[in-house]
Amino acid sequence: MNLRQFLFIATLLTAASVAGSGVRPHSPIVPADPIGPTVDEVIDLNGLAGAEFGDSQRELAERGILQEAAESCGPTLVGHETASPIFYDDRLVLLWVSAPVRTPEGVTVGTPVDDLPAHFPSLARLGAPKGTYRLDGLLAQRGDRAYLFLHDGRTVRKTIAGYAEYAQRLFAEGYGPC
Repeated sequence: MNLRQFLFIATLLTAASVAGSGVRPHSPIVPADPIGPTVDEVIDLNGLAGAEFGDSQRELAERGILQEAAESCGPTLVGHETASPIFYDDRLVLLWVSAPVRTPEGVTVGTPVDDLPAHFPSLARLGAPKGTYRLDGLLAQRGDRAYLFLHDGRTVRKTIAGYAEYAQRLFAEGYGPC
């Protein structure tokens, strides 16, 4: 071993020693605050906490739950970052939600489509128009309200809840939350 190789190995050993020095923690190091959303949000056929279907934009704004957001395509719901409200004639008619928001039955993005009939026995299957890139849908209607689950044939990709008439129109006409 020549002097150059010896110095290289000695430098590596010194660096490894310094990197591993200090007191070792007794438990894994974790952040003090959890990363990402921690609120267990539930959407039901009445809406989300603080935002019910049929509420006007003015009512939601007065309660401090509706705000105009420059970076989004329309008003947003304060405290509900994964929910997009859809209004018709100034009334909240649909909410387009993503995970971690779930239904009371536990359905959310990623739920297997095969699990839905156990929770919603009278699902109506809606096929996306041929030649489009839209997702198929499953409509779970109860009275004048419904869940519309957009799926890829295996798992739920999006959940839309609200008035059944508007959920069916949204699916038929192909609108998104914007």
